[in-house]
Amino acid sequence: MIPTNYIPQIKICGLTRADEAVQCAELGANAIGLIFYDKSPRYISSIQAREICKALPDSVQKIGVFVDEPFDVIMEKIHTCGLTGIQLHGSERPCLIDRLVTEKLLVIKGLFVQKCPNISDVSLYMASAYLVECGKGKLPGGNAMVWNWSQAFAFGKIYPLILAGGLEPANVVEAISQCFPDAVDVSSGVEISPGLKDIGKVKDFISAAHSVSEKYMLHKKKLRNIFCA
Repeated sequence: MIPTNYIPQIKICGLTRADEAVQCAELGANAIGLIFYDKSPRYISSIQAREICKALPDSVQKIGVFVDEPFDVIMEKIHTCGLTGIQLHGSERPCLIDRLVTEKLLVIKGLFVQKCPNISDVSLYMASAYLVECGKGKLPGGNAMVWNWSQAFAFGKIYPLILAGGLEPANVVEAISQCFPDAVDVSSGVEISPGLKDIGKVKDFISAAHSVSEKYMLHKKKLRNIFCA
C-alpha cells in the first residue's frame, strides 16, 4: 500500500451543487473550492455554499475563493457558509493574509508565473500554502490554459505548492511529473459546463493523479499535508 504522504492531494474547484461536491469527496477529493468572485461563471451565493459545506464530511476542506475582498466580507462568508479555509486570488495585501492566519484558517495565496503577484514575491506573504499558475487570460484563475508546469519546480521544493492551470485527466500525470507539487487544483478540466462537474472526469483525474505516487517515492519527495482537516 502506498503511504499517504506520497499521494498528491486533490482540490476540485468551482463546485455549485451539493450532490456533485459529495461525489467528489467520495472519489477522494481532499478539498473543494467555492467561488465568491461575481465575474466568474462559477460564482455561487452564500445559500448555495452553505448547502454544499453542510453536505460534506469534516475530512474535506471547504475553501472559499475570493478576489480582493476585505477582511470583514471574507469572515462573514466563513461564518455564514461554514468554510474551513480561504484562497486569495487577487492583489491582496500581505497584512490581510497575516490577519486571516491569526483566525486559525487555512489560507492559500494565489501566485503567478507571468503576472503579479509573482512567485518571486512569495516572501511578502505568510500563507499556509500557495496556488501557482501561469497568469494569462481575462479572469484571475487559470482560464483552462496549459503552461510550462516545470516553472513551479524550484518553488515547490521550498514552499507548500498547489499546482493549477490547464489541468485535466489526460495531462495531470505529466504536470505532476514536471514539478512534484504537494497538491493539484482542477476546475474546468473536469466539467461539462462552467460549474457543472463531469463525475467520470473527476474520477479519472483523481485516479491519474494518485498513479504518480511511485514517482514521489522514487524521488523521496514527501508531500506537505496542506488539506488535513
